[in-house]
Amino acid sequence: MRNRFLVCYDICEPKRLRKTYQKMRGYGEALQYSVFLCELSPKEKAIMMAELDSIINHAEDSIMTVDLGGIGRDIETKVSFLGVSKEMPGRQALII
Repeated sequence: MRNRFLVCYDICEPKRLRKTYQKMRGYGEALQYSVFLCELSPKEKAIMMAELDSIINHAEDSIMTVDLGGIGRDIETKVSFLGVSKEMPGRQALII
């Protein structure tokens, strides 16, 4: 079973920030700077978190994940914007 996750990160050092961004591009769609929408199985989430764990500095950086629920649910009811809104990505194949 796959769920949608909102993954947000605050990385203090530019080199780690670039590595984190590049890694996240393989897992989801960028909604804003440092904010990604990902559709992941439990195994994919565990792999993503392990890969991010090896990049960040645990004393300086932070990664937050928010489980938005199953992918069959309407994403527009869970994510809202103030100001310029972003189009929510549709369901698509994910190649890791």
